Amino acid sequence: MAALRSTSRLVASSKPLFRPAVFARSYATVDAAAQDPNPSETPRTKTFHIYRWNPDQPTEKPKMQSYSLDLNKTGPMMLDALIRIKNEMDPTLTFRRSCREGICGSCAMNIDGVNTLACLCRIPTDTAKESRIYPLPHTYVVKDLVPDLTQFYKQYKSIKPYLQRETKTEDGLEYRQSPEERKKLDGLYECILCACCSTSCPSYWWNSEEYLGPAILLQSYRWLADSRDEKTAERKHALDNSMSVYRCYTILNCSRTCPKGLNPARAIAEIKKLMAAH
Repeated sequence: MAALRSTSRLVASSKPLFRPAVFARSYATVDAAAQDPNPSETPRTKTFHIYRWNPDQPTEKPKMQSYSLDLNKTGPMMLDALIRIKNEMDPTLTFRRSCREGICGSCAMNIDGVNTLACLCRIPTDTAKESRIYPLPHTYVVKDLVPDLTQFYKQYKSIKPYLQRETKTEDGLEYRQSPEERKKLDGLYECILCACCSTSCPSYWWNSEEYLGPAILLQSYRWLADSRDEKTAERKHALDNSMSVYRCYTILNCSRTCPKGLNPARAIAEIKKLMAAH
């Protein structure tokens, strides 16, 4: 990409500034020649079983569909395999993806029994072991690997995930924090709302209408811990019921599965401590 950017400054203006969408899509697939410089290299064929369901065919039950790829010609991550399957084998395969850097959370799915991001999950090199890919568990499925996160985002909106204060600074500049106050937000602000933790939580599976779940509670604590926010009492009051927080039974699935290495269970424990303090 750097080469493309530098070249664009030198090429005459008669060339189009933007390539057609078909070229943009092809960037996502790892170049086979770069991955397999030796055409005679022994193929390393691996099988992927992928969950399929099409809402346009509601009478057909969900099924697992199998695809085989040569790992010598495929990038190292599960998302590379999915993109190659879609581009070269089955254009009907549907999944979400965007940044490919573990930032957007779009490609969250269940891979070999673990909720994770496909762009951060390496393909196991053992070709004898087949991989299984499902949408996030206990969610309604829009199509194939795409979960319906409507309820998840509705809950996120309910905690008012933004700074709330009425007092202005004396100099009219930004709201300041000390280094110690800022450090309290480490391990909280990095959450990308991929929903891997919440959809790994049995309490959230059974009580998702009322229990906020690990991801939303971690986000809630992010604002409770922020020294600049002045609505701590209101935030705590909104959580002061038997369901929003206290359906957590410290199973710790959330902290084990977080692809960003965060600890939602600790955030929930801190909320419970704050609730007990008043």
